[in-house]
Amino acid sequence: MSKFTEYIGSQFGNPRGFVGKICCVIMNVINKAMYKNTVALVDISADDNLLDIGYGNGYLFKCVYKKTKANLYGIDISEDMKVQATKRNQVALRDGKLFLDVGDCCDLKYSDDFFAAVTSINTVYFWADTVKGLSEIRRTLVPGGSFYNVVYTKEWLDKLSYTEKGFKKFGSEELTEFGRAAGFEKIQVKDIVKGKSFVVIYTK
Repeated sequence: MSKFTEYIGSQFGNPRGFVGKICCVIMNVINKAMYKNTVALVDISADDNLLDIGYGNGYLFKCVYKKTKANLYGIDISEDMKVQATKRNQVALRDGKLFLDVGDCCDLKYSDDFFAAVTSINTVYFWADTVKGLSEIRRTLVPGGSFYNVVYTKEWLDKLSYTEKGFKKFGSEELTEFGRAAGFEKIQVKDIVKGKSFVVIYTK
């Protein structure tokens, strides 16, 4: 792997600076089916709280808010992305419904039973501790709330040169096992694009 390819891969895990902005725009395009399916799956009301892990430039927030008008919370490790996501979601911000933080999903600062739904698109590859992250998400979900974990298949990621380093690649069975270890009893797996991407739905 070249240094440049490795650098690009790191930008997908932690977008920063000008290159980070470009990478996020690219992700918005190539992950379009993932965003569309996630928005369709999330069934919440304007009074509910939603958390997006790794919100990037806030593309998903804008789509979800248009549909639900829910309270939007987000956590991302990139300070730069907090700025970008805030700019993109001015309507939700003016409505007093946008709350963005910089931090780690393995150490959530939210109270128990707070979110009706949690979403994550292509971030689980970068979590320091997968089971701990899932446990934190479960803690913050209301009873009956769901976490929508949207990922590419291991086989698809193996085709991409920039995923050779820094990416943990998972199959659906492994992600299901991690969910059970974190305390989730109801877990569903649905294809988004067969052989390429899928969503694991963990319900509390």
